[in-house]
Amino acid sequence: MKIRMALLLFVVLPLGTVEVTQAQTGGGYGWELSYAVRAYTGPETAVAMVLPDGSGSPLTAAAILGGAVDASITLYLIDGTGLPVADFPREDLWLESADGGLAMCGTGAIADANTNANGEAFWVQPLRAGGASEALTVVLINGAALVSSAGLAISYNSPDINGDGAVNLTDVPLFAGDFYGGAYAFRSDFYYDGTVNLSDVVQMALGFGSACP
Repeated sequence: MKIRMALLLFVVLPLGTVEVTQAQTGGGYGWELSYAVRAYTGPETAVAMVLPDGSGSPLTAAAILGGAVDASITLYLIDGTGLPVADFPREDLWLESADGGLAMCGTGAIADANTNANGEAFWVQPLRAGGASEALTVVLINGAALVSSAGLAISYNSPDINGDGAVNLTDVPLFAGDFYGGAYAFRSDFYYDGTVNLSDVVQMALGFGSACP
């Protein structure tokens, strides 16, 4: 009887993929073998400048001091038997910052598409978000963080400094304080180069008016 019930939960497809049914997308499904990687394999933390309307930096053009890198994320979704899971809904796969500093606009951090035939999901497109975080980026499946690692070394900042979903006049005094304040403020280093300067003023101006859809 147990074997029969298990067979009702999935259908094995060619190439060893697994078609996920609605029953599997609920809580309690084991994703312990799943893992995520950042395309850039160097030691530095990559920084992506995000905007609430999604017009910020794609993860393929994240910054490190001295240049740009591909910090796109690939999730390998693997079930408890070691098989990749195909066509898993993108809405159930999303990113968060470990410290909660990244303020998402609705579904602005979900995967770019459902998992493919190899069980892979990708984050390449700009996130729709504001706020700032220097903590690790965490990948979540159905609201549960991956257990294979603590997270990926990707940080974020935004001209939406206060993370209220819009770049507006409430962000200007915060930026001005960072610009004139003397001490380095990562949250306002939009053109990431280790200092808050005129390059960041340009990014602030370009992002002004951006808001969550």
